[in-house]
Amino acid sequence: MIAASAACSVRRGGGTVLLAGIVAMAGAPLAPRLPFAAGVAAQDAPAPEPLPRSRLAARAGNAWRTWWRSGAAPTRWTRAHPLPAAAVRWKQAAPGIEWGTLPLAGSGEAWRLLVVLVRVDPARHGLRLMEGADASLLAGRWTVDSAPAAARVALNAGQFRYGTSWGWVVLDGAEVLPPRRGPLAMTVAQDSAGRVHWIEDADVERARATLRPRVAFQSYPALLVGDGEVPAPLGAAGLGLDVGHRDARLAMGELRDGRLLIALTRFDALGESLGQVPFGPTVPEMAAIMGAMGCRRAVLLDGGTSAQLMLRDAGGAPHRWRGFRGVPLGLVVLPR
Repeated sequence: MIAASAACSVRRGGGTVLLAGIVAMAGAPLAPRLPFAAGVAAQDAPAPEPLPRSRLAARAGNAWRTWWRSGAAPTRWTRAHPLPAAAVRWKQAAPGIEWGTLPLAGSGEAWRLLVVLVRVDPARHGLRLMEGADASLLAGRWTVDSAPAAARVALNAGQFRYGTSWGWVVLDGAEVLPPRRGPLAMTVAQDSAGRVHWIEDADVERARATLRPRVAFQSYPALLVGDGEVPAPLGAAGLGLDVGHRDARLAMGELRDGRLLIALTRFDALGESLGQVPFGPTVPEMAAIMGAMGCRRAVLLDGGTSAQLMLRDAGGAPHRWRGFRGVPLGLVVLPR
């Protein structure tokens, strides 16, 4: 996890007063003071160093073939990588929703990983944020089991701090929390016409003034920006981001055809029996996974023991990859 998931749900109306009280009681801003989440001056940044040595391999026939190495990591992804892309067998869950899994061999404790992938057409499906059921300071317990029966996909949204969401939150057109600022912050927003907007830090205040989204949530760090570019802090050590830490990961990205891609990693040494163990990719490796699957933009969501995903298959049966704890805010995908 990048930020600690804790405990209090985000609420409209009277709940806004509750959030203000939480901030006052905490005596600190909601944003975590992480170097590239909260910002550091360029002159204060340490000198870059090579990424820790690691690799990612995918199955090709009966063999593992390496397709990414930290020492030769791309700085930009212009298309999907044929090796991991060919290793996924996509299945239709509903019109406009497909899902599949990608087995990977990694480094260290992430030597065997399974990436659960979901592709969503936002022209057919809308995004909706859902709050935890309890507004108390240490509760906020949304999980994928809380998703409504109509939801085709459900996952935890954004990052969390002091028991509530980090950054901009818009629920059903009403702003609940204002944007936060940070060089690697990114907002995912959907307007009333169904268009999904990927808003980088420099544009967030303009978007707040002009976009009027129906749904918006903010997270960090961005994994891919512009048109497939890997942010500089993900390409070297010593630039203010921990590029060696391994954890379970959850990310959301935009494919080049406008569809959304959701990716959840699971430890896969002994199948799903140990899937919740929080061993997984580094942040640079997660950027590589999203780029290799064809994303042009992507952002990391809260991972670790919070990472969770639900998908209903073509028969309506739910497949759940649960986390160990609830979160203040969830995201569901509903038919438009």
